[in-house]
Amino acid sequence: MTTAGFTAEEASALARVDESAIVRTLLELIAIPSVTGSAAEAEIQHDLAGRLGRLGLDVDLWSMDLPELRAHPGFPGAEAPREEAWGLAAATADGGDGPTVILQGHVDVVPPGDLARWDGDPFVPRVVGDTVYGRGACDMKAGLVAHLAALTAIRASGVRLRGRVAAHFVVGEEDGGLGAFGTLQRGHTGDACLITEPTNGTLVTANAGALTFRLAVPGLAAHASSRDEGVSAVDAYLPVHQALARLEAERNASPDPLMAEYRIPYALSVGTLSAGDWVSTVPDLLMAEGRLGVRLDEDPEAARAHLEQHLAKVCAADPWLRDHPVEVTWPGGQFASGRLPAGHPLRDIVGDAFADATGGPRPRERGAPYGSDLRLYTAAGVPALQFGPGDVRLAHSSEERVRVPDIVDVARTLVLAVLRTVGT
Repeated sequence: MTTAGFTAEEASALARVDESAIVRTLLELIAIPSVTGSAAEAEIQHDLAGRLGRLGLDVDLWSMDLPELRAHPGFPGAEAPREEAWGLAAATADGGDGPTVILQGHVDVVPPGDLARWDGDPFVPRVVGDTVYGRGACDMKAGLVAHLAALTAIRASGVRLRGRVAAHFVVGEEDGGLGAFGTLQRGHTGDACLITEPTNGTLVTANAGALTFRLAVPGLAAHASSRDEGVSAVDAYLPVHQALARLEAERNASPDPLMAEYRIPYALSVGTLSAGDWVSTVPDLLMAEGRLGVRLDEDPEAARAHLEQHLAKVCAADPWLRDHPVEVTWPGGQFASGRLPAGHPLRDIVGDAFADATGGPRPRERGAPYGSDLRLYTAAGVPALQFGPGDVRLAHSSEERVRVPDIVDVARTLVLAVLRTVGT
């Protein structure tokens, strides 16, 4: 070991983590408006393929067969309309026959929403002090940049590897996980996976899941002047909404210890409501769409059955819904839960790497209440965890931002974690 506590190879690679290049690359990637399902989502994949190729990695950039993936029984669902999807995986070719560690991140971002809430164009990034603002800054282009910075530093150091380092940069994470699913289906796999979703200095070793549901609540149309001759679907929905709140409380009664810090670990939320087609007509249909949290280790089918059975009881007890029950369907994204296997060394490798890279304490471990690509890798037998720059509470907001020092810390952590996994 060197006097700084690092091997010569580790010190050489760490010295090549370039903060100015990190900022420059992040600004360039934020400027590509890669909203899920948009043409820019394909554009950024081609941009990143070029960057990985210039690092000397073997690059696989391919157009995904969407009909084939959608027909697969394990397809994770999707919500954004799309006509194309590009997969991107790359790997070092000069390593030995040791293990493969995957650096994974998604390239898509959610739409910016109300532009009036932003301080300028969300896709024209701003730098204020040590902080970068813009759509995708923390979720998760900073994580992609940390991967690129770590790969660049390792390649520039000339460190010999006994295994391989792979990069999986994927589309469609925000609406289900199409990109990760297609990448794994193509045969790109490994022995461990580091996902740089924003974790705000914590080590995320488990994710809850999330299932999109749709409720069709029937009513009976009538002229509004004689509304007592009809049944308003809005009124019929009210006991359903109350029942969903009770179901959420029931499902959050005894959370897994990794989720115990959250007030609502497995949230159940109705996101959209629509009813009626004429102001002077009693509405005969209400549509509600929402999100059902999936508990750690819970089979998604069991979660679906729990909601359906709960609503069936509500309908059975209601004079109108008894004969006109709510119809439940499951469109859109379908995120199972996932977790790093108990006792897997990846947890300590990354935790120790962060402590060594920053000179601070090891990050604490917790789960996350949202779905991510982690569950697709763990389901495929690839142990995975999340550790990345930024705070997820800022993601999807008009205040989205990330601190550059946090990206540097994660990049340095990745360098050490990779070298300690596949280095000489």
